[in-house]
Amino acid sequence: MPQNKMIDETAALTHFRKHDPVMAELIAVVGDFAMPVKTVDDLFGTLLDAITSQQLSGKAAATIFGRVCALHGNPEVAPTPVQIIKSSDESLRATGLSRAKVAAVKDLAEKVQSGHLPALSELRERDDDDIVKCLVDVRGIGRWTAEMFLLFQLGRPDVLPANDLGVQKGFMMRYGLDAMPKPAELLEFGERWRPHRSVATWYLWQATRL
Repeated sequence: MPQNKMIDETAALTHFRKHDPVMAELIAVVGDFAMPVKTVDDLFGTLLDAITSQQLSGKAAATIFGRVCALHGNPEVAPTPVQIIKSSDESLRATGLSRAKVAAVKDLAEKVQSGHLPALSELRERDDDDIVKCLVDVRGIGRWTAEMFLLFQLGRPDVLPANDLGVQKGFMMRYGLDAMPKPAELLEFGERWRPHRSVATWYLWQATRL
């Protein structure tokens, strides 16, 4: 079944008050839920941006992505899959992309152009696990990137990126652990947050800033 309901912070807070007072207290300390969710209208451009931005600061990522766009005309508009496919590796490398990222964006373009990666309209109708499976089939896209897509691009309500260091650190700090939790431990504990794990994720990120 598709999990395409949007995040409902009010329902999440009611749920946490009943099932996890520590999370409810964290929410009271942090304040209103404010995770930005974008409206995706260009699947290729969104994923192209995600790949080029990996392991870079926000400023550096924006600069390189702008160069990739400018290579094909407009620095404010993402290129099409066909334009990336036709680009030489050398021209893409000149924008600042590593060899691995050049290979990744070419693979993304080919999978989108061929239809191997479903269209955005179809992807929206799939459940979270199926979307992750589709995305990680693209070279250069791992589970974490796919989960960030679910959170920030699709606004899915029940995503818990257990391998995210910020989530692990926030959990350690608020729940009084002596060490960072293992992903399996975090997932097990997080069962009590279902079906609102996206809200819990955002508040755990905020916990690291208190």
